[in-house]
Amino acid sequence: MLSKGVFAVFFVTTLLYGSLLIEVEGIGVNWGSQARHPLPPATVVRLLRDNGIQKVKLFEADSAILKALSRSGIQVMVGIPNDLLAPLAGSVAAAERWVSQNVSAHVSSNGVDIRYVAVGNEPFLKAFNGTFESITLPALQNIQSAIIKAGLATQVKVTVPLNADVYQSASNLPSDGDFRPEIRDLMLNIVKFLSDNQAPFTINIYPFISLYNDPNFPVEFAFFDGTGTPINDNGRIYDNVLDANYDTLVWSLQKNGFGNLTIIVGEVGWPTDGDKNANMMYARRYNQGFMNRQKANKGTPMRPGAMDAYLFGLIDEDAKSIQPGNFERHWGIFYIDGQPKYQLSLGNGNGLIPAKDVHYLAKKWCILAPNANLQDPQLGPSVSYACDHADCTSLGYGSSCGNLNLAQNVSYAFNSYYQVSNQLDSACKFPGLSIVSTRDPSVGSCKFKIMIKSEDASEASAMMPLTRSTAMLLLFSICLYIIL
Repeated sequence: MLSKGVFAVFFVTTLLYGSLLIEVEGIGVNWGSQARHPLPPATVVRLLRDNGIQKVKLFEADSAILKALSRSGIQVMVGIPNDLLAPLAGSVAAAERWVSQNVSAHVSSNGVDIRYVAVGNEPFLKAFNGTFESITLPALQNIQSAIIKAGLATQVKVTVPLNADVYQSASNLPSDGDFRPEIRDLMLNIVKFLSDNQAPFTINIYPFISLYNDPNFPVEFAFFDGTGTPINDNGRIYDNVLDANYDTLVWSLQKNGFGNLTIIVGEVGWPTDGDKNANMMYARRYNQGFMNRQKANKGTPMRPGAMDAYLFGLIDEDAKSIQPGNFERHWGIFYIDGQPKYQLSLGNGNGLIPAKDVHYLAKKWCILAPNANLQDPQLGPSVSYACDHADCTSLGYGSSCGNLNLAQNVSYAFNSYYQVSNQLDSACKFPGLSIVSTRDPSVGSCKFKIMIKSEDASEASAMMPLTRSTAMLLLFSICLYIIL
């Protein structure tokens, strides 16, 4: 039996986290849009359809994306960001305007098949220190009232995507699950509201985070191969974290009188880069294992049958915050250009189909000049600047580019900035340090990427959010090489 300490780690670490062929009913994908050069929405919709994906979850009501989904046959869960909860909670009129603009207009005029409105995104995370606790339920109630007024209550249901830290188990067994004491009354009010309106409970579950936060977490228990040390909960056997966590929620609902409430897994997946455990092998193992379970209609000991779930995520997002970790930008089953990362069967035995008609910038790279002085005092600041305005998350320890030497690290940083800046000449003008090359500098599995063309080239030259932790990592590497 898995020790209490190990199982407790799941609730203390994994739960702190918190962006497919429908031959398996209920499988969908999360379509996040925090990319510096996003694929055109029409291209992504075609990608979804080519791969048989019939359900998609959006984190905000992007009008261009919703229009692209018009008459696509794809069911949509559209999200409301946490920063909109306060105005929506404080005004029924504001909720009615939001529903009119972001739901009704697209359902009636554009034929978008909106099935759910996700009110907030993990608003009760412990990290938020209660910021959204008093406004989430009122916002949920006002959005529901607006949906009823719009005449869409039969088609469109409300929900709140929650992180798994809203419940816990005192004994570390699923059967002792209950909602967190400090928010229990609030959770029961929300659950009752969802039940009264025939709406689902949406939960995000991330076994990867257990492994990320605790190097002693048993790796095999994160996957679905049945090779992990099982948990025996009064005869119910759990050989993976997902099932144990899911059934802890089931018990939390059941013991409070809501055992029949519909559950949606809003996010489940595994990243491919940015950490030693975020790699192609583990990601494919996890996602294919999950898909195989779905295809076999295998559920949990408490809820047999395939889960209603959304894989996280569809495409990498190279502009996401990396505060939780560098892996945040690498959850996609596709790269930012819509190319598959690895072989993944979504239900029909075939692999992923890449995006079509994707256009790239010229085949040229910005690299460290051969005659550059590695002790140049401008080297560190130049690398820092490049990574502050681009994406260097693949350079960390254990990541896909973690074994580069000093010159290659610098070249990677320079090229990342150059590509994000649409290969502007001025973006490869680090004094005495950089040159443009037409020879691919990729090293093994570390790819020096060519950026896709942006619909609006000016977007790429805009200043991007700082990634100071990555820049400092590179500066440390530079200093280490110089010392050695």
